[in-house]
Amino acid sequence: MRILLVGDDANLSAELLEYIADLGDEWHVQGVADGNAAIATVASSTVDAVIVAPALPDLTPATLLGQIRTLRPETIRIALIEAAQSQRAPAARIIGVAHRFLPLPLSPEVLLDALTSLEELRDLLYSPRLSSAIGRIEKLPSPPHLYLSLMQALEEDENSDATDIAKLVAADPAIAAKVLQLSNSAFFNSGRSITDLRGAVTRLGLSTLRDLVLASEVFAVPAISPAERNALQARALMASRLAAKMLPASSAELGATAALLADIGLLLPGVRNEREALAEGDDRPGHAEAGAYLLGLWGLPMAIIEAVAFHLQPQRSNVRSFWVSGAVHVATALASGTPVDEQYLERTGVLSKLDGWRDLANEYAGLSAEA
Repeated sequence: MRILLVGDDANLSAELLEYIADLGDEWHVQGVADGNAAIATVASSTVDAVIVAPALPDLTPATLLGQIRTLRPETIRIALIEAAQSQRAPAARIIGVAHRFLPLPLSPEVLLDALTSLEELRDLLYSPRLSSAIGRIEKLPSPPHLYLSLMQALEEDENSDATDIAKLVAADPAIAAKVLQLSNSAFFNSGRSITDLRGAVTRLGLSTLRDLVLASEVFAVPAISPAERNALQARALMASRLAAKMLPASSAELGATAALLADIGLLLPGVRNEREALAEGDDRPGHAEAGAYLLGLWGLPMAIIEAVAFHLQPQRSNVRSFWVSGAVHVATALASGTPVDEQYLERTGVLSKLDGWRDLANEYAGLSAEA
């Protein structure tokens, strides 16, 4: 991979600069001081990823990344963000042109994780057609900021209580309303109404709360009508719950998140719905691989990316046994009323469980209708 680092070295620690200098054996890392030098480099040669400092002497980071999107839509665009900004959503202008955001001060471990995940994404899904199609989209769905903040808070303090989590959720009134709505729905209502976020967080549980926050952020896009958005979100939440029930406890949350995001590609313009018949001459990328590629740009775990990429064709997964990709396939098929690949289930030894999973899907569908 060829990586272009744009901006003053003052943005980066001496430790990180030394680490970058040692990456030459695995990745080619080049540095330029300003935006115009970056544009000249990108225009004259192939660059896999561009990492841009929060301030440049000649251009704003958003302007530079927009220019790179035009010149090389296949190039992955990463923006560095000052520590004071990392706890809130990035500025609207840069959200539309950056694929991923990394916090300053940037540690070698965080940079290595980002570069490694991008390399894995390229190995799994790379094609010029796909990367160019996604790269040209002028307004990608924003990375799920509240969800990532929630995950960070839980990772930093495993003992975070419902009050702390409720404060995070309260920062987004639209999502807070969704959390209260779901906590009082037939799915979770035990007879007593919940009127405060702390009580809602306690009733839902952290794993369900994470999925609801993720769904609320991901599907809050203006490109589709409110009715379409609600239907897509309802199917996603149902598939998420189903997938979690199909997997052992150690993998349940992973499966739930992957199922929730399986159809995120349908939110992207210029993408084909793979559940519909392929029209002759239609060479648009399919929504499964496009959605997986977007999640890879956001930096989600590779197990989720692979499950999203292959949820319509689970036999393509690198995992031969019934695991996350298989659970997401079954869960999304049952939630959307499309056929399940029974040959795949028979080959992985779980076909006998399908009737039970169908019964569970019907139960959830009934509860959803009541809600």
